[in-house]
Amino acid sequence: MGYPYSHASEVSIISKHFGDPDARTLEGWKKRGGYEGLQKALQMGPEEVIELVKDSGLRGRGGAGFPTGLKWSFMPKDSKKPHYLLCNADESEPGTFKDRELLRWAPHQLIEGCAIGAYAIGAEQIYIYCRGEFFEANQVLAKAVEDAYEAGILGQDVFGSGKRIELTVHAGAGAYICGEETGLMNSLEGRRGEPRIKPPFPAAAGLFGLPTTINNVETLSAIPHIVAKGSDWYRKWGTEDSPGTKLFCVSGHVRRPGNYELPLGFPLKELINEVCGGVVDGNALKAVIPGGSSVPILSADQVEDCLLSYEGVQEAGSMLGCASVIVMDETTDVVHQVMRMSSFYAHESCGQCTPCREGTAWVTNILKKLLAGKGTEEDLTTLMELTDQMTGTTICVLSDSVAAPVQSSIKYFREDYQKLIKGGEVNG
Repeated sequence: MGYPYSHASEVSIISKHFGDPDARTLEGWKKRGGYEGLQKALQMGPEEVIELVKDSGLRGRGGAGFPTGLKWSFMPKDSKKPHYLLCNADESEPGTFKDRELLRWAPHQLIEGCAIGAYAIGAEQIYIYCRGEFFEANQVLAKAVEDAYEAGILGQDVFGSGKRIELTVHAGAGAYICGEETGLMNSLEGRRGEPRIKPPFPAAAGLFGLPTTINNVETLSAIPHIVAKGSDWYRKWGTEDSPGTKLFCVSGHVRRPGNYELPLGFPLKELINEVCGGVVDGNALKAVIPGGSSVPILSADQVEDCLLSYEGVQEAGSMLGCASVIVMDETTDVVHQVMRMSSFYAHESCGQCTPCREGTAWVTNILKKLLAGKGTEEDLTTLMELTDQMTGTTICVLSDSVAAPVQSSIKYFREDYQKLIKGGEVNG
């Protein structure tokens, strides 16, 4: 098996060198074709690079799935102001563990993608905002940045091209909200990590009030391969609307949890039963969260025909998000798991918006009341009404992230709630 597990269905592009210590070094990365994409990009015009990324159909891998090339094209072309590229490496969504592996095993891949992106949007300064808890991965990345500077890959004269690209690694302090792009910018500026009202959007007024583009680690890690091999090559995998490959973080009740790089559009059922070896102990599947804890939960019936693309998961009734697949078998108390999610979001709310600050705490308290055997049917009505008021009423989507699992769990697993109301155990 590969690192830690691998499967014949995988298409290893950005994860190809996971588990290979030599690939983390500058010389090792160069031996594997590293920095060929950056050198090729420097021979192209910035607009050509943007058009190439547009043609590839690459969509943001941080959760929203917005087309990357289109996002880059929003940066002003005639502005004399400095531009910034920010890499969001503040991976904090429960169930997600892909970006830290990209930092740990392929730091130069990320650096190369950042440099290409900076060149394309006219930025001379890159910031990689890393989750503070990723101590080892952040050290690996920092060493790779130092080596890139010494080799002239970063700095005043990138590969002798006359282009200046600087890169700074910044470690966060453990706040989930700083994974939201405007909260990340506030934190970088030394301010409280709170989301900003949009507009203005970052491309108009971002970091330090200047034009800024923010991309996820996985998004930028795909860029060198697309530039080196072309958009048609990248479109060999995936679907028309969701081209390429995606890292799927699978956890929960499966025999082989881990990161798997698969073509977008891969069947969710096949991921669970074939790639991950099936549900543990021969138990029946009960529920799956397909995109991290902030998206609606799918029932076992919905999993049957679900395809893992942005449009496919939406058709099934949820969102692909950051493709963090959390598998739950028949022994799972869904109410307890939803309470754990809401408790996390209540703790991580920045408190700026009333529906989020108050709503997340109230939802958590009602769920705890139900789990203590003191709930009523009226509490379910209250939860639905409360989460309705929390959806689309706040500056960022943290409040919506509580509403999605609560509402979907009541819709598809109401019997779990009713057993608690009647004084029984969910799996008793």
